Amino acid sequence: MANEHSLTRALRELLQHQRCAALGTLGADGAPFVSMVPYAIDTEQRCLLIHVSALAAHSANLLREPRVSLLVCQSEAAAEPVHALARVTLQASATLLAPGSSDALACRALYLQRFPEAEPMTQLGDFRFVRLQVQQARQVAGFGAARSLDGAEVQTALGLAP
Repeated sequence: MANEHSLTRALRELLQHQRCAALGTLGADGAPFVSMVPYAIDTEQRCLLIHVSALAAHSANLLREPRVSLLVCQSEAAAEPVHALARVTLQASATLLAPGSSDALACRALYLQRFPEAEPMTQLGDFRFVRLQVQQARQVAGFGAARSLDGAEVQTALGLAP
């Protein structure tokens, strides 16, 4: 887009090029819990998608408290300063989708576009798709290039196809 802000473009590129995030949830005791999750982007719904096992601690946490945080970070490169890595922390609301529902099937198709090797996992009965609707974010696009965004700004970046 011609009039797109350079940081919005950088945010979209970061989310499209990275495939894993650190997912922060809250345990039953209120303690934070962080795990790694692969994610896909739903450009139509303008949200992120994850696929989680009911056996994972973060799944029980999501059911109890749908407010989550995700950290997506640029990959580290040898001899490059780590303090300048592009990254974004997303505050989101998680919705677990009913297995076999039309929403879950649509999420499965999008997820498998990004992770075709995950197809056998999508057949397992204890896994669920989760939509993460971003409420706000903090983006660091490099040293000295940081900003806070509301959910609508992030959703605009998510709604643009690669």
